[in-house]
Amino acid sequence: MQTCWIVYNGSLTHDKFIEQALLLQEAAEKQGIQAILVKNYELLINVQEYLSTRPDFVVFLDKDILLAKYLKNQGIPVFNDPNVIEICDNKAQQYLALAQALVPMPLTIIAPKVYPEFSIVHTGYYEQVIEKLKLPMIIKEAHGSFGMRVYLIETREQFYEKVEELRGIEYVFQQFIENSRGRDIRVNVVGGQVVACMHRQSETDFRANITNGGTASPIILTERQKEVAIQAAAALNAEFAGVDLLFGDDDEPLVCEVNGVAHIRNLYNVTGINVGDYMISYILSKVGAVTI
Repeated sequence: MQTCWIVYNGSLTHDKFIEQALLLQEAAEKQGIQAILVKNYELLINVQEYLSTRPDFVVFLDKDILLAKYLKNQGIPVFNDPNVIEICDNKAQQYLALAQALVPMPLTIIAPKVYPEFSIVHTGYYEQVIEKLKLPMIIKEAHGSFGMRVYLIETREQFYEKVEELRGIEYVFQQFIENSRGRDIRVNVVGGQVVACMHRQSETDFRANITNGGTASPIILTERQKEVAIQAAAALNAEFAGVDLLFGDDDEPLVCEVNGVAHIRNLYNVTGINVGDYMISYILSKVGAVTI
């Protein structure tokens, strides 16, 4: 029997993290795979030591990129690949790659590196940003999940206060898509195919994330929405991806961001689809199934 490790972050104690792992475990066992849940701190990253116990593959549900790279260096297939998790975890790097692949997305400017003890407020740089993107705009830290560390900037005072606060932190400036205020679409892509999706909406926040109080419902995607979601995942070489789409002019889809470790529990609650089933099937098509 093949075995897999489902690695998640043991320091995150909210139910949604263990539920994510349990959905993957259920999907694996349904397909005859012995699936072992592993907290990231249960594995010692002894870089000069060869693991004595090793699975046939790892489903990596965390952003502990160094651990993912360690497991890959051990010769174990890791899904998603650590490089994919890394680029998805850094939105600035992600937008560079999406733009290079001509993926439709809001106008985006990556903030320059400014050391915490310095300021560039009086250089004219920020005036260029405001002129280019206009207000309101979005300021988004490079690292952050569930809609956190994303700020709607509506006034110049808010703008200058935030850029001073973020000195020493990677972040981006991004065009605010008014047509998509409080609504977006989460599309899960597995192996270049759309397998599940949901519409998310908030009446109280510019972000639609369920964590921030949004609600979700089933949706039927247009062919263009499917095309853009698949293009975005491919641009980052993501075999599994949660692609967030915004509604541009005439509802033209724009990529808000791509999640390399996308949570699937809310999607399961809304659609009844366990994306884990598709993930395990895809992995087996890559690593090969063992006949018992």
